Amino acid sequence: MSKHRSPLAAVVAPVKAVTIAPVKALFVSDAREGILLILVAIAAMIIANSPLSDAYHSLFHATLPFTPVPKLDNLHLWINDGLMAVFFFVVGLEVKRELVEGDLSNPMARRLPVLAAAAGMAIPAVIFILVAGDDPVLSRGWAIPAATDIAFAMGIVGLLGNRVPQSLRLFLLTVAIVDDIGAVAIIALFYTAQVKAMWLIASVAVVAILAVMNMRRVDNLMVYALAAIVLWVCVLNSGVHATIAGVVAALMIPMRNRKGNPLLVKAEHGLAPWNAYLVVPLFGFANAGVDLRGIGLDGFFAPLPLAIAGGLVLGKQAGILSAILGAKWLGIAKPPAGGTWMHIWGVAALCGIGFTMSLFIGTMAFANNNELFEQAKLGVLTGTLISVAIGYTLLRLAPQADASEGASKD
Repeated sequence: MSKHRSPLAAVVAPVKAVTIAPVKALFVSDAREGILLILVAIAAMIIANSPLSDAYHSLFHATLPFTPVPKLDNLHLWINDGLMAVFFFVVGLEVKRELVEGDLSNPMARRLPVLAAAAGMAIPAVIFILVAGDDPVLSRGWAIPAATDIAFAMGIVGLLGNRVPQSLRLFLLTVAIVDDIGAVAIIALFYTAQVKAMWLIASVAVVAILAVMNMRRVDNLMVYALAAIVLWVCVLNSGVHATIAGVVAALMIPMRNRKGNPLLVKAEHGLAPWNAYLVVPLFGFANAGVDLRGIGLDGFFAPLPLAIAGGLVLGKQAGILSAILGAKWLGIAKPPAGGTWMHIWGVAALCGIGFTMSLFIGTMAFANNNELFEQAKLGVLTGTLISVAIGYTLLRLAPQADASEGASKD
């Protein structure tokens, strides 16, 4: 793909090869998504610390005069529980694509990224718990530093151009995708409210209908979209977080229609730009605004922000690097070829960019405590910025390396 090719061109271009995942194509060489998220976060911070602060919070949290869904009575809830279902739908499409035909379909190719992602989720959680202490209220945020933001991280890599070997781009992307799988599982298992049996049964019934449509290879994406909306309504009212409906619905999309033409890829191509340029930036703008007025050093070093930032910065690097070193020492997987250990360290640091998923988990962990959610946002933004600075600096200064002289050389 051309270095300067617009991601939007992928939407209208013919699908030339189903072996190329469209979301991957969007993020491998284009830094626009990452830059957009940075600008959105900066804008939210500026507005939240300006005379427009009250208007900013009122815009998202004021009760709407009318809502078709009673549980979503303000714009913030519509974005987090409604629009973000589209984000998780795209994540689900990419996950299925990778598991069936992509890098995660090859046991050897996925071994190292899976190990790295698992350690890169576990160690940040451990650091969070150690720093936050045994406070049961704060402990609800243990999963916040476990996630990696694909768009943000790949956007930074895009800014570095060919300084990052292709093998490490692929490694970072795969780790982030596995992170997403883990984050979805965490949300489903640990951030589910009291389940309402009838709505859950209705959700299962809709999933069964989607499964039948999948087996029959129904190729009308609009039918799947309508069924996905019904599933979202059922899951929203069941007590399980509504965004899980997006992932489940995506997994029901067939890879190909009855004629053998790619169907999932078509859906992914159509939604990826909307996700990258509308859904995620809008979520970031609605959730990244932290009012820093009156916050001194004590605020930054409070247990919650410190635990989250420490998990993202130290935990991600420690987890991923230890997994790579451990896998090499045990002889079960080799480090990514084509780069030095400095490249690998830089990529491990970029995995500490939490942003979208970390903020999202924060909204659930502290849904009824705005003060702690503000602290959580501060921790996410601080940890993300430090991770960007470390990762970018390391990769910028790393020497050029090729596949025969990289870190994988024994």
